[in-house]
Amino acid sequence: MSCAPAGDDAATGTHDGGAAAWVYVLRCADGSLYTGWSNDIPRRMARHREGRASRYTASRRPLELVLALPMADRSAAMREERRIKALPRPHKLALIAAAEQPVRTLEAGA
Repeated sequence: MSCAPAGDDAATGTHDGGAAAWVYVLRCADGSLYTGWSNDIPRRMARHREGRASRYTASRRPLELVLALPMADRSAAMREERRIKALPRPHKLALIAAAEQPVRTLEAGA
């Protein structure tokens, strides 16, 4: 779990005090991990919970946001998403375990 936001940034449309995009990892109800990216974590989580963000997660709810990494821009987020998706599961779990701060506030858009 990583990086709780500092607050909304009306100028950039972000909810984190500066990051333009995020890479995130969800733990699905079946224990699988889903990696994605977004420029608005609360909105993306709402869509996942509605079953409208991804076919993969739609049938694996409920979901838990277990990692969120701030990225400078969407290109960086897409590269990091690809890198994390290529990792074996034990490495993804280690990445999640190594994260320092809870991500719960990102889900709520705090």
